[in-house]
Amino acid sequence: MTDADWERTLEDLATRRSRAEAMGGPERLARHRNGGKLDARARVEALLDAGSFFELGRLVGDVPADGVITGWGRIQGRSVVVVAEDFTTVAGSIGRGSHSKRIRAADLALQESIPLIMLLEGAGYRPGESPGGKSPVDLNLQAKCSGEVPLVTGVLGASAGHGALVAPMSDFTVMTSQAAIFTAGPPVVRESMGAEISKEELGGPSVALGSGLIHNLARDDSDALAQIRTYLSFFPSSAWSYPPSEPRAEGEESPIEELVRHIPRDGRRGYDMRKVIELVADERNWFEVQPHYGKAIVTALARLDGHPVAIVANQPQVMAGSVDADAADKAAHFITVADSFHLPLIFLSDNPGMLPGQKSEADGVLRSGARMYAAQAQATTVKINITMRKAYGFGSMVMAMASFERQSGIFGFPGATLGAMGASAMSRATGAGDETARQLRQLEDEASYNSAKWLGFDELIDPRDTRRVLLTVMGHSLNRRQKPPAPVLRKAITP
Repeated sequence: MTDADWERTLEDLATRRSRAEAMGGPERLARHRNGGKLDARARVEALLDAGSFFELGRLVGDVPADGVITGWGRIQGRSVVVVAEDFTTVAGSIGRGSHSKRIRAADLALQESIPLIMLLEGAGYRPGESPGGKSPVDLNLQAKCSGEVPLVTGVLGASAGHGALVAPMSDFTVMTSQAAIFTAGPPVVRESMGAEISKEELGGPSVALGSGLIHNLARDDSDALAQIRTYLSFFPSSAWSYPPSEPRAEGEESPIEELVRHIPRDGRRGYDMRKVIELVADERNWFEVQPHYGKAIVTALARLDGHPVAIVANQPQVMAGSVDADAADKAAHFITVADSFHLPLIFLSDNPGMLPGQKSEADGVLRSGARMYAAQAQATTVKINITMRKAYGFGSMVMAMASFERQSGIFGFPGATLGAMGASAMSRATGAGDETARQLRQLEDEASYNSAKWLGFDELIDPRDTRRVLLTVMGHSLNRRQKPPAPVLRKAITP
């Protein structure tokens, strides 16, 4: 071919690429942006490091990019694969071409051991174009990502049907205040059930967050994408590597006086556990996961001496920290994700047990509690427990307090109250007289020392030394990373 031939060929390629990049056209793009949302390509650019996106499958399909943008990119210098549904093109629906692109993206994430990020705003399968017969299904490969590479989803608009199914399989999901997610949208509900309902009522933030389907809420697209970047900063690229640490200047850690000012000595008084997490985390910087669900437990990502950790903490401000079904389910998922990617687990225990009562039992608190206990008992990563003021019955066990369950450290504050139940409850349950009740209270007051006497605690610690103790134990326990990382093999049946 002559130079002129190349020129015509490359002009043709540029024209075809330009047509694909035009997405749904100026009018639809303007309408989308006027609604306060970024378009699919702008979302990808905002998510990734500047200039790092390399598109794949741009020329697939009979409509621009077949309604989904896919490709490689980097976040904080590390490789990822991203899939972004383009609502301006055939409502972001999945055609045969975009179905193949979704499979290719998940396949690449698994093959290259890097995170897969799904940005959803689409109507599910396009009529007449769903794969049939023995065609591969993208959900199959997305499910295989679980526990091997981080799978993160942003719901940035209305997401329905097949496309939405990746959200419940994800390690972390975030949605915007304008988004909605459902099995089928309002038109299908109207047609099949004769019910008039808005997309917000069907699957808006209050529904999706309240059911536990979605982890975090974002103000808008930019906030959602920033949360995804922050979340991934705590995780390795895959289960075949350890979480990335950040170098910190060495120096003597001082006792944190604020801890004893913030935490009441009286175990019946509440306080905000979030403040405790803030005080012990590096630079007082941390990221909460799923704050709107199961509020009796706080689940958070933070760094200790530069190392990413996953914190599971009772919240005494909510039901005195009693563990209900929602909190246990939230914690079980969080623990499993952290363990899968080798983040040390820090348990800050301060609860009077599992939440009793008819509603709690009807909600399945025992099953959910067993699920949480199984998750922490099976965890293979570093585990450290600090019992702060109280830990009763099964509520102590789900928080990894039971001795010799592969913890790197079990610590307690002096005066922490322990046992099957509190002294007051035990007195009422047994009809104890005044003298017996007094003895029960005395035993309760001495419980932490009695436990330490038999190594129920490795040590009782000054609350002001909480961060220093965590850093010390972490410094020793991370020696286990002499062994190469690998995906966690789980054999037990989930309760």
